Amino acid sequence: MAAIYQYCSLFITLTLMLTIIGKPALVMGTFQPSPWTLAHATFYGDETASATMGGACGYGNLFVNGYGTDTAALSSTLFNNGYACGTCYQIKCVQSSACNTNVPYTTVTATNICPPNWSQASDNGGWCNPPRSHFDMSKPAFMKIAQWKAGIVPVMYRRVPCVRSEGFRFSFQGNGYWLLVYVMNVGGGGDIANMWVKGSRTGWISMSHNWGASYQAFATLSGQTLSFKITSYTTKETIIAWNVAPSNWGAGLTYSTHVNFH
Repeated sequence: MAAIYQYCSLFITLTLMLTIIGKPALVMGTFQPSPWTLAHATFYGDETASATMGGACGYGNLFVNGYGTDTAALSSTLFNNGYACGTCYQIKCVQSSACNTNVPYTTVTATNICPPNWSQASDNGGWCNPPRSHFDMSKPAFMKIAQWKAGIVPVMYRRVPCVRSEGFRFSFQGNGYWLLVYVMNVGGGGDIANMWVKGSRTGWISMSHNWGASYQAFATLSGQTLSFKITSYTTKETIIAWNVAPSNWGAGLTYSTHVNFH
């Protein structure tokens, strides 16, 4: 019994140590691909993907922030009130003469929502109406798997790990009494369930989900170095990113880290 107790104590200690230094906890597995599921895909915008900039997730300029043109807007069934922002999918065209047979699949990141169109039937124009699972892809991403003239094609999709270089990126808005943070470049499951902020003179403060990939805290944090604690929506892993922003942090700035989910 003593040996078992010592083993459990050592395991818990190692788990806490890995969480503190910014690594996923040992008890949590890395994100694994989901089974393939049937859906449909369309596209929006043109070859420049300019229409995809901004979007409901709040990622702003997708080129500057590392997402490029390999993106998609999700139907509300998949969007999950913004908790699906940053999730990654492999998508392959199937059962259509418009499919590009030389491309097995393409990988996209969810950066926007495709809202319902209640004036159209879900099988004739209202492609993003609930309960449909649908991907409205950027045109460059769509053209990788299908001929754009098809307009809409059946696809198979699956969630896959988001492979990101470097760590989380935190884009600040707000002021010294209200902090709004957009979290980008999230690896692993790509999503966030909960988030906390800690000033150099405060304890951990829970942040509420605002919309998309943004979280907010109504607290006096000006003049303090800021750290963040983040829990993945899918894997439940928790990572602490210490000293992300200096005491002279400002709204409109983005701060990078070296920690991420895997």
